[in-house]
Amino acid sequence: MVAGAIYELFSVEGKRALVTGGTTGLGRGMAEALIEAGARVAIVGRSAERVSKAAAEMGATPLQADLSDRTQALALIGRAVEALGGLDVLVNNAGAQSRHPAEEFPLDEWDYVLSVNLHAVWILAQAAGRVMLAQGKGKIINVASMTSFTGGFTIPAYAASKGGVAQLTKALSNEWAGRGINVNAIAPGYLNTEMNAALVGNPQREPQILARIPAGRWGAPADLKGAVLFLASAASDYIHGTVLPVDGGFLGR
Repeated sequence: MVAGAIYELFSVEGKRALVTGGTTGLGRGMAEALIEAGARVAIVGRSAERVSKAAAEMGATPLQADLSDRTQALALIGRAVEALGGLDVLVNNAGAQSRHPAEEFPLDEWDYVLSVNLHAVWILAQAAGRVMLAQGKGKIINVASMTSFTGGFTIPAYAASKGGVAQLTKALSNEWAGRGINVNAIAPGYLNTEMNAALVGNPQREPQILARIPAGRWGAPADLKGAVLFLASAASDYIHGTVLPVDGGFLGR
């Protein structure tokens, strides 16, 4: 196979992609990767000002939406299709976190985390799936977590939601793999992002975490660029229902 054909296999040039939670952290890193590789990208953020600023900096299309609001989530794929002229790739990345001992975890915070991390993922995947089934192809990339495999600590809602994302990924893949849609997930390891601000520098938890990561460091948003490009490209056409850890070796320890 010649170099040109290999390039085409991994190309996302001209693809139309929606990345939720694309203003900061790993979502922004994945959106930037797709843009740098030639895709047309719309990013979603809860703050209109923040998403407009990030989109201008990256060269993306801004879409404001609060994904904890079911009405806004239900409308988002239609808005993305209108803005981009279609949809080839969905990156379901937006997430919420809340930390409390399990016996003290507030019900309203449980509901909020599940609404963003799981309910919205399902709503967007279902709507994107309808679009992609009609066109006979598409890539859905959900963002799972290490807590899709482990239970975490003081994050029962997050762990429950990300376990659900992993199983939802497999369930959708079972139905859509033979109909042209690849549904997979990326499970980021411990990344130095806003969501892990309570852990980075924590004198008790940080040494425990780093001791279990063979790579010996926190991950960075740039560490997910290769994974998202692979799963968005034709190179992953025979990969379905996979939860891909990008974790510095954490799970193998």
